[in-house]
Amino acid sequence: MFGKKKNNETTEKKTGGRVLRGTVVAVNMIDTCTVAVERYTKHPKYKKYMRRTKKYLVHDAGNSAKVGDKVEIKETRPISKRKYFELIKA
Repeated sequence: MFGKKKNNETTEKKTGGRVLRGTVVAVNMIDTCTVAVERYTKHPKYKKYMRRTKKYLVHDAGNSAKVGDKVEIKETRPISKRKYFELIKA
């Protein structure tokens, strides 16, 4: 009963987490880079679209990213106090 799996259950692990695209703005730390992610939002009163930027600390094993690179980052378990994204495409 406990050892058997039903046919409709999958044994694959869910990837989960958000995937964001941004630009590397700093590489001053070991195995960490700072990525700026832009998004467009509409102002609630004036209905004008505005650019909003947020910076994330990203785990970059091997320091492969350079300043100015367009990268993709994926949400992961917390690596440190402020670092909970990892680099997936440089």
